[in-house]
Amino acid sequence: MPADLPADLTASLPDDLPPGRLVGDAGGPPLFWLSEGPPDAELYQRLLAAHLRTGLWPVITDAQAWTDGLFVEPVADIDGMDPLTVMRDFWAGLVTPVEGEVVFFGDDPFDDFKPFGQEFPGLAAAGEPMAEPGEVAVWFAGELGLGPDSRLLLAPAARGADLPAVVGWSGPMNHSNELAPLLAILRSWEERFGVRLVRLGFDTMDLSVAAPPVTPEHAVQVAAEHVVFCPDNVEQGPGSLLEYAETIQGRNTWSFWWD
Repeated sequence: MPADLPADLTASLPDDLPPGRLVGDAGGPPLFWLSEGPPDAELYQRLLAAHLRTGLWPVITDAQAWTDGLFVEPVADIDGMDPLTVMRDFWAGLVTPVEGEVVFFGDDPFDDFKPFGQEFPGLAAAGEPMAEPGEVAVWFAGELGLGPDSRLLLAPAARGADLPAVVGWSGPMNHSNELAPLLAILRSWEERFGVRLVRLGFDTMDLSVAAPPVTPEHAVQVAAEHVVFCPDNVEQGPGSLLEYAETIQGRNTWSFWWD
């Protein structure tokens, strides 16, 4: 359930936050709060549990991710996006030959897209929850390890999928110049797979997954969604949808990086 947003970020910050700073565009209001040092796992858990009440979403990040400027996009842009249409458009771009360029991964892209072809196969069915999404997010945060370079970011976001637009994240710019289409997909994953945004790096994203695909057939359908979201996961990873599907089957974490 999306949370109501606070009217004022500064006034809504909890009193027990560790030392940190407010970050925003020059001359504009602050967009988010960023800790000065590594976050505390218990604090992350407490802030995540309070999201529906506060409208503030916590995410693990690092200081280097926020040094080159912000590319804020209106969250309202996501509202106008249909995830199925977005995925079909991205898929068409991957399989359509471009003059003078090799298509997608190899000379014959459909070998890499088996068992699918030129048409996007459609949205994968929702998964069966293994646990409550917030519990899986807290578990994953602990698994990531909160090392000395990690930071805690806290931003006003009705849902985790909206946070990248709110904070001006530019990680997938090499894949898409607009965040809204990708965040429409992320919203859909929240609803179908109990996904939660846990960590956001300079060009990386780590998600907890409460309801992952557990059969090979379901996993390859989800893999088709992953390749339109982040082609590098497959292109610079296993190399084919079928092989990539094996890496996400039954897993409670999804990680993406854009080269």
